[in-house]
Amino acid sequence: MDNIEKLKIVKEAVKTYENFPKNGIIYKDIFGIFQNVTAMRAMNDLLIDHVNHMDVDVIVGLDSRGFLLGPLISVAINKPFVPIRKKGKLPGNVKRENYKLEYGEATFEIQIGSISGEKKVLIVDDLLATGGTMAAAIKLIKSIGADVVECLVIMELSSLNGRAKLGVPAYSLIQYD
Repeated sequence: MDNIEKLKIVKEAVKTYENFPKNGIIYKDIFGIFQNVTAMRAMNDLLIDHVNHMDVDVIVGLDSRGFLLGPLISVAINKPFVPIRKKGKLPGNVKRENYKLEYGEATFEIQIGSISGEKKVLIVDDLLATGGTMAAAIKLIKSIGADVVECLVIMELSSLNGRAKLGVPAYSLIQYD
């Protein structure tokens, strides 16, 4: 099966929910991919094919769906996985980054010492929308002295132009307007 066929299988497995989490929103759910072993295998193959020859030292997954994707990539390319979590979820000493949401603020944290030195980081998550969450993760990683090589997501809502906020390359398997 080639990558075009794999991508078609992944796209078809994404579930769509209208008016969730509120009226007027069309929600694209990656859990349909995880409920379909063929689609999950195809997604994994596409992700690994994309990163296999990248020069990265660490895979960082964003809370919470990045925790599903990051370890798959980490094991496949033999690089460590580090989580970025929401405030109060990580033990030990942490570095924090506040960021704005559509309605309010949130805080990301990373454990101090989990990435040491000038490491090259690949950030993974399920979705790139407005870019605020991903931009906060990039800022947090840079604040500990590491470099972000790329942001890798399954889906991108390209009409929201979130990648313009990132300042680093971004790659998405699927794009929606």
